[in-house]
Amino acid sequence: MAKARGRGKPVRRRDKKGGPGSGRRKPCQHCRDKVEQVDYKDVVSLRKFVSEKGKIRSRRITGACRRHQGQIARAVKRARELALLPYVNEGGRDDSPRRERGDRGR
Repeated sequence: MAKARGRGKPVRRRDKKGGPGSGRRKPCQHCRDKVEQVDYKDVVSLRKFVSEKGKIRSRRITGACRRHQGQIARAVKRARELALLPYVNEGGRDDSPRRERGDRGR
């Protein structure tokens, strides 16, 4: 006997509850500590907001609020200018052989 498909009401994507995107957003670390202004001289804390390649991480990843994310970006840029932070980290260069456009790793 064959299974009966399509029983009941179909579930639309936007009606689904849960999943990887749902959940409570973590509070901003700077708001929680009541930091008024992000300091560009605090290199240890600024390194948490910079990726291995040297890019400034987004709000979605860092969990910072809009106000503090702008201050973090400004502080990282200022620290780079004063040579407190590198523009590109030491591991940034990739010496692996380049793959051509049509090459699928064969």
